[in-house]
Amino acid sequence: MNGEKRRQEILEYIRRSPEPVSGTKLAQRFQVSRQVIVQDIALLRAQNQDILSTHRGYVFHAPVFASRVFYVCHKDSEILEELNLIVDCGGRVKNISISHRVYGRVTAEMDIRSRQDVNEFVQAINSSHSSVLSSATSGYHYHLIEASSQERLDLIGEQLKKAGFLAPLQPWEKEKHHNI
Repeated sequence: MNGEKRRQEILEYIRRSPEPVSGTKLAQRFQVSRQVIVQDIALLRAQNQDILSTHRGYVFHAPVFASRVFYVCHKDSEILEELNLIVDCGGRVKNISISHRVYGRVTAEMDIRSRQDVNEFVQAINSSHSSVLSSATSGYHYHLIEASSQERLDLIGEQLKKAGFLAPLQPWEKEKHHNI
């Protein structure tokens, strides 16, 4: 297989994968070295293919076709883990919101698409000596997440649940927030 054909097949493989694909897995699949895969990814990016590198592997950053609100809860110390999990699965954290008993719904835009965005956000919080919005509700909050497909959103939900971040809605919340 020539290099151009391999790169097109790599691109399709990454596009179709519901989870990040490691360079090692691609190297094994296409029977080339990991360094060849790194070079192929660089060439694909030079052709304006929107491939992101995450610590779990490569993901194709496709246009948004789906969005979903996730209700989560975690400690402040777990923000980095939560946000990285979402972007590593191909999600974009559009915003955060809380349901405060006095103030009602409070929403802040985030637009976090990559690990770099996550790091910058966490650094900004730490350097400003500010607290996160979810601290007003004991860590409970909502994220509007966008992704290229419902399958990616399902994967994000599964990973949030596996990490212990997904919070169950109370019966009154299900009725009150069904249009979130």
